[in-house]
Amino acid sequence: MDSPRAPAASSAAVPRHVAIVMDGNGRWAKRRFMPRFFGHKQGVDALVRTVQACADRGVEYLTVFAFSSENWKRPSEEVSGLMGLVLVAVSKYLTKLSKEGVRIRIVGDREAVSDRVRDAWHTAESQTAHNTRITLSVAFNYGGRWDVVQACRRAVAEGLAPAEIDEARLSSLMALSYAPDPDLFIRTGGEVRISNFLLWQVAYAELYFSDCLWPDFDAAELDQALAAYARRDRRFGLVKTAEPQPATSGA
Repeated sequence: MDSPRAPAASSAAVPRHVAIVMDGNGRWAKRRFMPRFFGHKQGVDALVRTVQACADRGVEYLTVFAFSSENWKRPSEEVSGLMGLVLVAVSKYLTKLSKEGVRIRIVGDREAVSDRVRDAWHTAESQTAHNTRITLSVAFNYGGRWDVVQACRRAVAEGLAPAEIDEARLSSLMALSYAPDPDLFIRTGGEVRISNFLLWQVAYAELYFSDCLWPDFDAAELDQALAAYARRDRRFGLVKTAEPQPATSGA
């Protein structure tokens, strides 16, 4: 991974957690008269570049939407190709990412995927569990509504009384309970919607939409998103009061 290192920036200007909907792989391939799978393959390369760029800029958590619970409705050959791409990506990039201090976590419903895919995920998670530079969470067979439902089911299974269930308790049962809520939500590909990604967690995230198709996303595109984030006035639902003015002495 050889993305250029970013110049030093103040910690306040750098989001601690970035979430990305990696959209536009299929259209990127179509414009080049290639199969959609080729776009997904190039998208993996873009992800590896982005992990490096985020780590270089001080981002602690990166969460990406790789495969939604609705993606099963895509053509079977595309779904099969995406599952195979998981195995290829782990084989090709795991050692490199681990050496760069990347911890990998998989979030989503694992029941529907094959044993081979689950084993690849387990390998990626176990081999990088000791890394602390940046945590890469890959949302696969994930949906924001599924996440809320599974958290509620866990609360019921734990025998929690209704009065014991508040926002903090439910957050602790979510798939991303180990990470702070995203500060910056990026979607590439020109679409302006959240698409059932991290519905609970992005309640106060800053939203940034880019026309760039995901395989073309690079450090420069990331820097544009980070610059836009740095200009935002984050209020978290609060009303900011005017700064008190220093008193002036009378005549």
